[in-house]
Amino acid sequence: MLKIASVVGARPQFIKLAPLNKRAKKRHTHTIVHTGQHYDYEMSKAFFDQLDIPQPDFNLEIGSGSHAWQTGQMLIKLGETLEEIKPDLVLVYGDTNSTLAGALVAVKLHIPVGHVESGYRSGDISMPEEVNRIVADRISQLLFAPTKNAVQNLLNEGLPQRQIFLVGDIMAESLLNNLEKIRRNEILERLHLEPGNYGLLTLHRPENTNNRQRLTDIVSSLSRINLPIVFPVHPRTTKYLEGYGLMNRISSSNIRPVPPMKYLDFLKLESEAAYVITDSGGIQEEAWLFRVPCITLRYNTERVETLEAGANTLVGADPGLILKAVENVRKKNFESGATPENWDGEVSKRILSAIDSNSSLLSIKPQSSIGSAHSS
Repeated sequence: MLKIASVVGARPQFIKLAPLNKRAKKRHTHTIVHTGQHYDYEMSKAFFDQLDIPQPDFNLEIGSGSHAWQTGQMLIKLGETLEEIKPDLVLVYGDTNSTLAGALVAVKLHIPVGHVESGYRSGDISMPEEVNRIVADRISQLLFAPTKNAVQNLLNEGLPQRQIFLVGDIMAESLLNNLEKIRRNEILERLHLEPGNYGLLTLHRPENTNNRQRLTDIVSSLSRINLPIVFPVHPRTTKYLEGYGLMNRISSSNIRPVPPMKYLDFLKLESEAAYVITDSGGIQEEAWLFRVPCITLRYNTERVETLEAGANTLVGADPGLILKAVENVRKKNFESGATPENWDGEVSKRILSAIDSNSSLLSIKPQSSIGSAHSS
């Protein structure tokens, strides 16, 4: 039995944690450390409640700030916490500042790291998430890749094949585990929506929200669409919309802003939408699983499989591309291929099996001889 600590801090990580926690606690001692990166109730505690995750053993309550400040605070507090827990393995998830900080602290304490959702690459180093992914992968001992493309990215970067495991997409497992709850969810009735007769929008990335012109172009384009667009507004996005004077334009248009949503409410809306418009990574995958067309407000994506399958269209903040993509979807010019291998209900089982079968990787030791770093 191992002592495993999972470091999480944001909505996508809670979703990925849920299925793994259920299996891990049956086989190992599993401790949950919440950095507090997402401190809004709907983005944190409600996810734990709906996904049947026990409340975190540690909540560092770090909250919002610049990337430097937030990551720095995490390094300090995670260092103290992991020294207290003394785990045999630290698991980090995805690509947030919590991912980066968890991996850095663990490896500096000589605690092995497993990275869940390893190997995604957008090729855009200006994205904080891309930096977090690359660094976490480089210093992790166990790399749990969601797709064959992700495996190839890791091999291309020179990471040892024995450390790489094609396990599938754990977000897919979480979604599949909740299909019955999603089916019974009544959010459409509460919002007076008809299946297939509305769009769903999420918008939170700094390259969109922090740029007045880009955010104005996105809002202006979406305001020209006749179909209602439900918009769960991220707290930081609200600040910029108000600062740029765009909330009045939204309130007088087809866009319907609503508060941040609970996980199952959002999935129900997503599953019945005519299309999803987003700048999120995970939502691109969720839409694909639901066979709902996705229009992504970015110029690149680490989820390249969604593009290859025809499930996703990149439009950036270009008004012409946004409106053309919506028109294509409304004309039914959409057909997506099958989701990748191992996107099923056994992803967490594969992760734990890889951990149990590779005890030799659960060690970080100083070199014992000259040239040992180059030995195979």
